[in-house]
Amino acid sequence: MYLATTGRRDAPPRPTGARRRVPGTVLVLGTVSLVTDVSSEMVTAVLPLYLVLGLGLSPLQFGLLDGLTTGATALVRLLGGAGADRGGRHKQVAGLGYALSACSRLGLLLAGGATGWIAGALAADRLGKGVRTAPRDALITLHSPPEDLGRAFGAHRAMDTTGALLGPLAAFALLWATAETYETVFAVSFCVGALGVLVWLLFVPGRPRGPGRQQDPGRPCDPARPRDDRDTRPKAPAAPRARGGLLAAPRSPAYRRIVLCAALLGAATVGDSFLYLLLQRRLDLDAAWFPFLPLGAAAVYLLLAVPAGRLADRLGRRRPLLYGHGALLLAYGLLLAPVPGAAALVGVLALLGVFYAATDGVLMALTGPFLTEGRQAGGLAVVQTAQALARLGAAVAFGAVWTASGPETALVAASLALAAALGCAARLLPPGPTRGGSTARPPRGEHDVNAPEGSTT
Repeated sequence: MYLATTGRRDAPPRPTGARRRVPGTVLVLGTVSLVTDVSSEMVTAVLPLYLVLGLGLSPLQFGLLDGLTTGATALVRLLGGAGADRGGRHKQVAGLGYALSACSRLGLLLAGGATGWIAGALAADRLGKGVRTAPRDALITLHSPPEDLGRAFGAHRAMDTTGALLGPLAAFALLWATAETYETVFAVSFCVGALGVLVWLLFVPGRPRGPGRQQDPGRPCDPARPRDDRDTRPKAPAAPRARGGLLAAPRSPAYRRIVLCAALLGAATVGDSFLYLLLQRRLDLDAAWFPFLPLGAAAVYLLLAVPAGRLADRLGRRRPLLYGHGALLLAYGLLLAPVPGAAALVGVLALLGVFYAATDGVLMALTGPFLTEGRQAGGLAVVQTAQALARLGAAVAFGAVWTASGPETALVAASLALAAALGCAARLLPPGPTRGGSTARPPRGEHDVNAPEGSTT
């Protein structure tokens, strides 16, 4: 039988209660992400408004900047993933990324208004994020049962989004209390980021315990049994480790289809900042309220991230991923439809939250079971890079069409592109394992690169 998992095989079923618990390592990783996002979002909350309305950048210029911010870390993601997989140094590489992002806040504090130094500090923050993302997600994969990856990523993304909610609120509170002294915001942001690095160093384990991906929760440790080689219980065979360089991971045809679909869907995804600017234009929203628009989408994401992950574990991760992009397509349509402004505001923000809840962590959970043992970070980095580069192209194209023909034409083109990408993804995306015990069976002619040698489909 085909088993779409890189974890243990022939292990006895775990109790339902244990299976439903989020691993402690995932909660620690979520705590670090929460603290780091508070630090990051304190600085970035007002950037779209500042660049477009303050500095007067055109939509094309903003599209270039927004896309480069998303895509500039592509190669860094790949290098970070490859470095983390070499010797299992996921904690060290990701910790370096968190430290780099924290130091970038100190760079903003010391820049003194110099544009070049500010640009360098922002670039350091983006590089830090690129370095840490794949190793961190690999740690989630390594420390979670394969059939519960959706729940694990959902819990992590919910905690991450909590930080994204608290960051702008903290920044505006500081600006109000200090009469708009931005240096105070930068200083507090640096201190919060340093706290995240400290939590990472003290509480995040470097690799999962035991020979498998994680300790089996269904076998509680017996204090009377020495944990040494005298344990004669049968052990599942170790999954074969990848050989070769960074791109050794994409051996599975199913994995390659996931990379392709991530790129296709990313190429039709309009950046959030563009949608917020469209809402601001349509509602003639006062500039003071613009920074609060992302908070509405983040609140919906926070509420739905864990339920979406649980649903993906039960039903398979392919359908929630498609439905999430369907919600984004509805958001495009709502911006084009002649509906009252208040309805468009609530609907677009809610649909954006649904989109992220059903796609962000779910895509990583869908990819996890198809990764080669020993190449988890590199495999996830390839998927993330394909998506980031595609979104870079989408941002530039959307800004160019907006500048040449207006926002409505650009949004219609984006809607058609997303509908086409959804149709392709519906045919190409592989199913994943479900919590009920069923496993994904590949299309005819494919095989699991991690299955024991000699197994057949």
